[in-house]
Amino acid sequence: MEPSAARSAGVAVAALAVVAVNTAHAAQPVVVAVDGTLCDITKTLAAGAASVTCLIPPGGDPHSYRLKPSDRSQLAKSDLVLHVGFGLTPSARKLTTPGKVVAVGEVALPSYRGGDPHVWHDPAHSAAMVRVVSRSLASALPASDRAALQQRTNRALAVFKALQDWEAKQFASLPSLRRVLVTDHRTYSHLARRFGIAEIAMLDSHTTGGVLRPSSLQKITQEVKSSGAKSIFAPTARPSKTLQRISKSTGLPIATTPLYGEGIAAGRTAVSTATLNVCTIVKGQGGSCDIAGANALNAKWSSIR
Repeated sequence: MEPSAARSAGVAVAALAVVAVNTAHAAQPVVVAVDGTLCDITKTLAAGAASVTCLIPPGGDPHSYRLKPSDRSQLAKSDLVLHVGFGLTPSARKLTTPGKVVAVGEVALPSYRGGDPHVWHDPAHSAAMVRVVSRSLASALPASDRAALQQRTNRALAVFKALQDWEAKQFASLPSLRRVLVTDHRTYSHLARRFGIAEIAMLDSHTTGGVLRPSSLQKITQEVKSSGAKSIFAPTARPSKTLQRISKSTGLPIATTPLYGEGIAAGRTAVSTATLNVCTIVKGQGGSCDIAGANALNAKWSSIR
């Protein structure tokens, strides 16, 4: 073959390869995951087999989230939309999309009738959500991708089982009277129920509309002082004036590290956010945390491909 002909043939082959890659990319299912923790689970399970878009960024508030024009554009071309359900993100009730919409938490926990939508704080519930996401993805992916999806699913389930065992050990290291979690709003009831922790959601229990009246402050102070709590846990690095008033009244410090109750922390995953939260609680209650174990769990999760 003449050099010029060889070069032409090479260009043609390269062009065909580009077309093949672009065609394969275009054939990928488009998946939208509304909520932060759920989005990390979805991205981990999908790996490169689907195009996954997250609507709520790390640190975002799902309760007040409003869809942007770019979100609606992504939803309009989606094959699958996933959200936690249970009213966590009210705007998810009004999604317009040609794809299938799955309220993952509601499917995973069909008998739950409580009022706390933050179900993923119980690792067993996260595992149940993994199974639902996996089944939903399997119906959207080509058959050739499903075996690899199942392998990733099995690894993800193993990590959440190990996470549950690790969390149980951290909380068990605390004296029973210190297994207390004092926060502003009810966000960790699933975690508390799983590990035998007393959750005190001060503003939900003793105020109306979050207004802290003197009588409410007195009731909160009495309950917190008699609870065995050593810290108050805030949802942000800058505690509200209300929490500062309660801290002053009870004499308890506000933990310097916030709890990430609404999704994943910036730069973290669903698993590393969970280990961070548990270590924050245990240390705030006067215990110590197995950091090496947490790092091992985080590495196992991040290695799923």
